[in-house]
Amino acid sequence: MTRDLEWFKSSYSSGAETDSCVEIAIAATPATVHVRDSKDTDGPRLALAPAAWAGFLPYAAGATAPLTPRP
Repeated sequence: MTRDLEWFKSSYSSGAETDSCVEIAIAATPATVHVRDSKDTDGPRLALAPAAWAGFLPYAAGATAPLTPRP
C-alpha cells in the first residue's frame, strides 16, 4: 500500500530551485520505486521496477550517452 511508504527527496532539493523536486519511496514487496511530485503529494504517482529507475537515473544526472538496452 503506497500510504505506508516512507518518502524522501534529494539533498539537492534544498537549493534555489525547490519548486521542481520529486520524492521517492522504496517498497520491498513487490520491489518497486515510487515517484511523486513533492509539491502535490496527493497527486499522481509512478511505480517503477528497480531496473527502470536505475536506467532513468543517468539521464536525470545529465548523462548524454544512450543506455544499452537490457535483454
